[in-house]
Amino acid sequence: KIINIPYTLKSKFLKKNVELEVFMPGHLTDYGKLNLLLFNDGQNAGPMQWEEHLSQLYGKGKIEAVAIVGIKASDDRLQEYGVAGQPDYLGRGAQATDYTKFITKELVPFIDKTISFPINGKRVFAGCSLGGLSAFDIVWNNPGLFHAVGVFSGSFWWRKKDLKDGYSDGDRIAHQMVRDTSVKADLKFWLMTGTEDEKSDRNHNYIIDSIDDTIDLIKELVKKGYKRPEEVFYFEMVGGEDNVTSWSNVLPAFLISATG
Repeated sequence: KIINIPYTLKSKFLKKNVELEVFMPGHLTDYGKLNLLLFNDGQNAGPMQWEEHLSQLYGKGKIEAVAIVGIKASDDRLQEYGVAGQPDYLGRGAQATDYTKFITKELVPFIDKTISFPINGKRVFAGCSLGGLSAFDIVWNNPGLFHAVGVFSGSFWWRKKDLKDGYSDGDRIAHQMVRDTSVKADLKFWLMTGTEDEKSDRNHNYIIDSIDDTIDLIKELVKKGYKRPEEVFYFEMVGGEDNVTSWSNVLPAFLISATG
């Protein structure tokens, strides 16, 4: 049985209330440890069938206990998600720094205090599309708080320049962030794309940008010393799209990885 608990957390950094939904296994005493998974766009919990997937995976003994915290996005999503301190060429992501502070200074301590069973396993952050970029940024810059990140159809196109303004691949913000980081933190990465995520093909190489941008990010991680597949796992879903149906189909594989 999955226990579903709603919370509302007042954030001084975001200057508003943030709605949360926490999914817990019903019998924690049966488990030796509890993992934590934060998930952006928690409003998609229903369409992505979190509860159904968790019930099946627990029933088959395929995952360890995990508290999943769905952080529901608000109308400010395009400003709160992104890369902290580096808005894109349209100024989107301007509140990403405040969102990072909310996650690291308010949400994580709140969860530690509120969940009665100690979180003594992995701490993972995940998201889809722009929420995936946000999760990657926060984990990358807070390796002391997290062990891993999961990104579904990540918006790694996030860039400083518009295509018509002399864009080059060096303008992609997440890739530059990885290049500019000197230390290789002890992190793991679970990344997926769908072959039908989009139609855009900036460089006309017959590979959609979603895949190109994710593969190029993996190359940057490998240059940093991360090993595949032990530390960087990548799954390309044939026919997968940038939507909740495709993400739901691969969620069980991610949950097994996130708690294993």
